[in-house]
Amino acid sequence: MNVLIIPEDFRHDQYLLKPLFQSLFQKHFNRPRAKVVVCRDPNLGGVGEALKLERIQDIVARYQYRTDIFVLCLDRDGDTSRRKTLNEIEEHIANSGSFIFLAENAWEEVETWTLAGLELPTWSWSDIRQEIHVKEVYFEPLVADRGLQASPGRGRKALGAEAAHRLDRILRLCTEDFGALTQRLANELSLP
Repeated sequence: MNVLIIPEDFRHDQYLLKPLFQSLFQKHFNRPRAKVVVCRDPNLGGVGEALKLERIQDIVARYQYRTDIFVLCLDRDGDTSRRKTLNEIEEHIANSGSFIFLAENAWEEVETWTLAGLELPTWSWSDIRQEIHVKEVYFEPLVADRGLQASPGRGRKALGAEAAHRLDRILRLCTEDFGALTQRLANELSLP
């Protein structure tokens, strides 16, 4: 099974999304041979480009013959209507091939999913969940506290790998987005 994760910008998100989805497919879905790849070509370079149907259709057309599952992962960035746009993209692409295509928006940034899998300072999880600028307010200070600013992905590689080991915690704390995506994937794969 080949899985292509399409981030809005792979340069940092790859370090968070790849270990998370590897854990999801290999351990949670019991698909040890699942190959998870983060789309690097093209780099969409931001949410504006990632929400353009034509850009996503081009990626799907390019990789559809070697991909079983496409997952578009974007930040919600406080835009509560983003889910509607993602639904429209899903509807257009779902009928175009023999693959699975799903899209999800992380509340409020993909860094939130990683934070959910980490041991955190005495921060309130409800405060983290409500914060629109999770990266700046919580994630980057944690990176600085751990001295990871100069590491790959500005701390994301180390923290993404660490968080992926606590997938059950991420699923429990991020039910509205990552949990919902996981359930939709399970349904598509005909899993309980």
